[in-house]
Amino acid sequence: MRARHLLALLPFVVLTVTVTGQANPFLGKWNLTGTGDAASYVYWLKVEEEGGQLTGLFLNRSGNPNRLAVVKVENGELVFQGAGRGGAASGPEYRAKLEGGKLVGFHTLPQGRRIDWVGTRPPNWPAVNANGKHTYGKPVALFDGKTLDGFDVQYKDRPMGWTVVDGIAQNEPKANNLISKQTFSDFRVQVEFKLGPASNSGVYLRGRYELQVLDETKPPSNPLLGHMAIYGHTAPPAPAGLPIGEWQSLDAVIVANRVTVTLNGKRLHDNQIIEGITGGALDNNELTPGPLMIQGDHDGVWIRKVVVTPITSAGK
Repeated sequence: MRARHLLALLPFVVLTVTVTGQANPFLGKWNLTGTGDAASYVYWLKVEEEGGQLTGLFLNRSGNPNRLAVVKVENGELVFQGAGRGGAASGPEYRAKLEGGKLVGFHTLPQGRRIDWVGTRPPNWPAVNANGKHTYGKPVALFDGKTLDGFDVQYKDRPMGWTVVDGIAQNEPKANNLISKQTFSDFRVQVEFKLGPASNSGVYLRGRYELQVLDETKPPSNPLLGHMAIYGHTAPPAPAGLPIGEWQSLDAVIVANRVTVTLNGKRLHDNQIIEGITGGALDNNELTPGPLMIQGDHDGVWIRKVVVTPITSAGK
């Protein structure tokens, strides 16, 4: 995903109203989903308390989670707002109340459109190990080197923008995102790809958690957005990409909210906790199976293998 990280590097202002002697019920992570004609809009929010003050991270649909300039409780409502240049509050003001354990809120876009949304807590994930001795099912070749029939596209009103030549799938820049027709819960995925100068793509596990694919010769200033980062959440410990034009091998295993990622034989994420959905997620229904999504709407990427092997029984 193309970097949208400048706000994350700016200083920010924190405003807060606390409730003396009581735990703040707004603290923690929230998956927010739009309602009505905004049902496809998904957001992610994390509210924390540091030294008696509230702070927050907010993922506004795309990009990466950014620090909030304002986080406060006002007349029983959670109020938060993003940061502009210099860290000052900027953009829509988000307001929400707790109703039956859910965060029910809204914000108004600059053009005047009101977006209503409902927030729920992320799942209470079971204790699992992505490196366990799992039982695997039959491998599913989503790309067979001949056609892209294993995929649909994200935007139905736009052309696919991908072609297959000599066993290799390639996107025209700004092509559609590929979404597998099959959905998966726990699985292993193997992808072989190569990049050109300034290539930018991503592999979304369950359509919700992006493993960034990026030309490492032009790394972003924020390592959370680098090649094979769990986009915006967890950076890889060291570079592992190969030079431009060389085939690279991604091997990832996801079980519940844990993932192990190996790139070109180097383990980059080892039974890593996935903090939450990443920018561009298709939904935040985290307990349901989801597709594999390959990002095609940025710059060029070449793919010659995509195999998903379902885990039928997760081992310890």
